[in-house]
Order: sequence, then C-alpha cells, then structure tokens
Amino acid sequence: MTSAGSQQSPQQEPIKPSVTQPVTQSAAGRPRIVLASASPRRLDLLRQIGLEPDLIDPPHTDEMTRRGELPRDYAKRVALEKLRVAQQRHPGAVVIAADTVVACGRRILPKAEDAATARRCLQLLSGRRHCVLGGIALGLPDGGSAFRLVSTKVMMKRLETAEIDRYIAEGDWQGKAGGYAIQGRAAIFVREISGSYSNVVGLSLSDLAAMLQGHGIQF
Repeated sequence: MTSAGSQQSPQQEPIKPSVTQPVTQSAAGRPRIVLASASPRRLDLLRQIGLEPDLIDPPHTDEMTRRGELPRDYAKRVALEKLRVAQQRHPGAVVIAADTVVACGRRILPKAEDAATARRCLQLLSGRRHCVLGGIALGLPDGGSAFRLVSTKVMMKRLETAEIDRYIAEGDWQGKAGGYAIQGRAAIFVREISGSYSNVVGLSLSDLAAMLQGHGIQF
C-alpha cells in the first residue's frame, strides 16, 4: 500500500505473455498450467498457495457490458470467453481464467481508469453493502472445461469526503473494479465481509483449489 499523502505510488508493471508457442507439458511431465490473466494480484494469489503457472498468457477479449446484462451473466460470459481464447492457444494444458465484477444491486461498476470514475464508485459504495462476483473458468487437458461463480458480500462504512480524497490521491484505485483494492488501504473502509476474501482480491483460492482437485490436477 502507498504511504499517506498526495504522492502517487508507482504502479505494478503489467504481466506480459511468457510464451507464444503452444505447449502441453511441464518439465515434470504433468500438464502445463497456464494463467490466462495479466493481473499481478491473481499471480500473487496463486503463488500464495504454492501454484506457480508454467505460462502466463492473457487473452485479449471484449469486456464491454451488453445492454441489460446482469452482473452474474457478465462475470460468467467474460471468464468463459477468456478461457475459450486461451484453450485455443494452449491445447492440452490446464488453463485458469477468471473475471471479477463489483456489483451494486443490478449495476456493474467499472474498472476505474481515472480519478473521477474511482470517486463515483466510492461515493456509490459508501455506507452500502455490495457484491463481488468472481467467475472462475478452468480449462482441462482433454479440452473440457469447468466453471464456478463465487459471490462475496462486502459492507463499506460511510466514507467522509476527506477519506475519499486521500485514497484518490494515493492512486491505489487505478485499474481496480469498483475503484478500490481491499488488500490495500481500502481495507480500512470495509466493515464486514461475508464469503471469500481472496475472491474480492481477484480469485477465490478455496474454490479454485476445489476445482483443480476435483479434476485430479495436483499442484
């Protein structure tokens, strides 16, 4: 987390694809594990449970919301589309794709790419309960797939204007769904959480582990 004050912290460098050629097995002889995401947070989460992807190859897919699309439908569609593209690139590999959606009622909050958007998100979430939906799409070596939707309820305290101003100045909101990162300074905004904490960060570890183990994939 950045230090207090108006100085913006350096951003994490985006993860670049680590391979351009399809591969199917690791040096140990097991199926290769491909992380289809450019998120540094998801990579950190996987490493937290001892899962080091053999390859990182984020697909470029259309993440625009469709008219009337509900948050749950959006999270599922985007995660599965990421998986579809990645599986085509890496046949025979285990592919992990995911999407995280912050929803306030039926409204999908955007990824904050500018301070004004982050401010609007925080003002909307202030003093309210919202839902973080995580779509996990798992590609199997035989070309099959599995999907799981994880829901976490988050209750934020009522935020003072000065608190929002300070958070915006520190820059921790950049590129974050809903304009905040629970693993950073925004943790002090959260009064209550019901469900998977790692889901709010970017990937529910317990659910992913259950999916992998359920298909006999060891890590």
